[in-house]
Amino acid sequence: MDLFVKNARYFWGGGDEPLKENVSILIKGSKISAVGTAESLAKSAVNAKTVSGENLIVIPGLVNTHHHFYQTLTRNLPVVQNAELFEWLVNLYPIWANFTPDDFHLSTTIAALELLESGCTTSVDHSYLVPHEQSQIYSRQIEAATRAGLRFHLCRGSMSRSKKDGGLPPDTVVQKEDVILKETDELVSAFHQPGDGGMVRIVVAPCSPFSVTPELMMESKKYADSKGLLTHTHLAETKDEEDYCLKVYGCRPFELMEKYNWMDTNSFFAHSIHFSEAEVERMGRVKSGVAHCPTSNMRLGSGIAPIVEMNKAGVKVGLAVDGSASNDCSNMMLEVRQSLLLQRVLKGAKVISAVDSLKMGTIGGARVLGRNDIGFLKEGYEADLVGFPLNRLRQAGSISDPLAALVFCSADKVDLSIVHGELLINRGKFTRFSEEEIEELMVKQNERSLKLSKML
Repeated sequence: MDLFVKNARYFWGGGDEPLKENVSILIKGSKISAVGTAESLAKSAVNAKTVSGENLIVIPGLVNTHHHFYQTLTRNLPVVQNAELFEWLVNLYPIWANFTPDDFHLSTTIAALELLESGCTTSVDHSYLVPHEQSQIYSRQIEAATRAGLRFHLCRGSMSRSKKDGGLPPDTVVQKEDVILKETDELVSAFHQPGDGGMVRIVVAPCSPFSVTPELMMESKKYADSKGLLTHTHLAETKDEEDYCLKVYGCRPFELMEKYNWMDTNSFFAHSIHFSEAEVERMGRVKSGVAHCPTSNMRLGSGIAPIVEMNKAGVKVGLAVDGSASNDCSNMMLEVRQSLLLQRVLKGAKVISAVDSLKMGTIGGARVLGRNDIGFLKEGYEADLVGFPLNRLRQAGSISDPLAALVFCSADKVDLSIVHGELLINRGKFTRFSEEEIEELMVKQNERSLKLSKML
């Protein structure tokens, strides 16, 4: 069904576009057909469903470049509330080892709905943990994300080094390397949609330098390059990782990726906190990407990534909520705000603006994912847009700059969400899920989370 978003009070097309007033958007199929006044589009919109834009500020859908959906089942556990990364992982792996494919389906559904509600329309999920060789978890995740309507980049992750091999995870969540590569190829063949507007894409994503072997890192990259796929991994998240790489490989994490031929425009990295100035410059020259996770980095005490410097150097930078066990929520608009505030802590108030952060959360994320069909609201782009209400108490008195108010005043829930041309949230209500269904999902999630937490 074609849609006509009529008379949005404010409209931001993305990038360096100025904020406009009283703008309407005509959507035909999955794409934006035209942007203009209601009067100029009226004849073309005669057969479209009209959606009111009254009291809304409409912007491009946010792009989440790194997440771990399964972790919505292990939020806020007391045992890791005050832990740093390695301790956090060691404590949580035994719980995650008991996950089932149904757990992945449930947690993916919850994560997708939570992201959509916060203004996110496209999300990466770095799913690197395969309990007891249950590789059907990936098809169950795609099933859940598709049901929710979220544009989904699924990272077929991997771990091949268990604790007995010098890694951190237990044997029950790692796989043999030939199995990993075989199953990755099967997943790509079954689900990857490389064409314009593709709703499901597969990314090749070994977990980290300390959870897979050098051989798997290099073979994964070779395979991805042969198929025209992106590669993704965690990198330079903590000082512990830096110390580990220096001890085991004799070089820093960044240098290790260079040795593995990963440092190129088709790779993007989560966190990337502990880079030197020279490494930032080298990364900018090859146009690699970074998924910046400010809340998670603060929550685990990992550090502050040099995002301002990366943007200046030409690194592609997007924003990300990271996993729900190291952020404890999946709210992309709040992540946009955190990216602004965290950079200002060390570098002053002038180094980054609200619009800079919004650009990272939209077109920045699209570029990290190698997409030229999302991130802007223009004719020919995918119709991925969201509308935030202007009549919330927290925004009262902020009307002098309604776009920046989304960031400074902590807007966190949309009234309107359209993905791939489909109306998914209208007047604050999901269209594919009833309130009763969502309540049932939450009850089920809480019951399963409590049961899993008792397995420690």
